[in-house]
Order: sequence, then structure tokens, then C-alpha cells
Amino acid sequence: MLDPTKKAQRIAFFGGSFDPPHCGHLAIAGAAQSALQLDTVLFAPVGAQPLKPLGSTAGFDDRVAMTRLAIANHPGFALSLVDAPTSDQTPNYTIDTLTRLQAELPAGSSLYCLMGADSFLALRRWPRGAELPFIAPLIVASRPGEALADVEAVLPSGLTLEKDQSSGDSELELRTCLLRNPSGATAPFYLLPGLHIEISATAIRDEVHREIVRIPAGEGHHSDLPDAVFDYISAHNLYR
Repeated sequence: MLDPTKKAQRIAFFGGSFDPPHCGHLAIAGAAQSALQLDTVLFAPVGAQPLKPLGSTAGFDDRVAMTRLAIANHPGFALSLVDAPTSDQTPNYTIDTLTRLQAELPAGSSLYCLMGADSFLALRRWPRGAELPFIAPLIVASRPGEALADVEAVLPSGLTLEKDQSSGDSELELRTCLLRNPSGATAPFYLLPGLHIEISATAIRDEVHREIVRIPAGEGHHSDLPDAVFDYISAHNLYR
């Protein structure tokens, strides 16, 4: 829970399975934090994603524990349980989560919604996905070489993307655009291109399984995982 009595903050909600949390997640969060001068990036493991009816491979408690370990040494990153499993086991909808989170923010705060390229590509399939940018402006880590035309092609129906409003941070190549809905409302849209992050959680789970089988406990390593996360996976016999 956020303390509404604290000073105004710039906060990004970063939801996902985190199954497991990997270095790509940390890189995306770090780039967004730097480019938009965010006070906090909230890592929020999701209880049940509507688009993943079979659920996550690891349980929610394990994913929370791994996420806590992954972000432990990163100032400005925080764990949030705002997207924890619901009492009736219904799916977690991001539109509802962001609405609740907005109500908890200190007065005058700015809330953003941070997502990787894979999540953004599925946005048109999300319930009320076209409304999300108008609750919390999107920060999207695009794929290397992706153009604005590619981004506009996958927007939820009814949304249009207007040209860059500013060049942003030259080192990170932050691009700031506007999204417009059919009623004429606009919302800023931030694109973090060229991060060169191509990490598959599915591939990591398969590779970690092989590594754990081959290497004695406590001696393994995976280049795309923080060491503490790998050790947790090994110690708790996950992904076998």
C-alpha cells in the first residue's frame, strides 16, 4: 500500500507474471526510471492474468519472493501486492488495478503504466485496453528497430498515435507522442526504443531446468537472471 499522506511522486506500475523476474525486467525498469525521472517503479506480480488461463508456472508466493530478491539492490524499485490473487480467484484486470492504485497515491502524484514489447503487442486483447493510457500514460519498451508506424499498427481499436512531441533523453532515445481516442481526449505515450532486450521467460525456465539438473545446488548461474533469483529457483525446486 502507498501512503497517501506522503509527498507527490512519479510512480510507474510494472505488472506481469515475473515467472521468473529476469534482467530484462530490471533493464526496462531502469531505463524508464532514468528517462522519466521516476521516484518509484512498482513491480507487481499478477495473481491471474486473463490472457493466461493456464496460469503461471511458479505460484504467486514464489514469484513474489523472487521479485523481492531481484529488486533488492535497486533503489527506487519496490514490490507491490496490488495485483495479488483476488479472494474469488477471478482474473486480475489491469484497468481495475490502476484505478485502485490511483486512489492510493499521494495528492499530486503522477502514475504511469510500464510494459515490455510483448505486453504492448497484446494490448488490444486486454479488457478495456483502449482506456488504460487515459488512466496511466503508457511507457513502452519497444523492440530494436521498431518504428512508430509499427506501434500504431497494434494499438487498440479507436486509438491513434500522433507524432513526437519531444525528443526526450538523447541517450535513451525516449520518444514522447500523444494517443488520441475517438472522443478527442489525449494522453502522453512514451516509447523507449533500442534497448536490445530479447529475453524469453519460457526459454529461461527451460534453460534453468537443465542447469539445475546438471550443476550441484548453490553452484549454478544464468546470465539473464540475478544470482539471488537463480539460487531461489534451485533451492525451491522450481521449473523442474
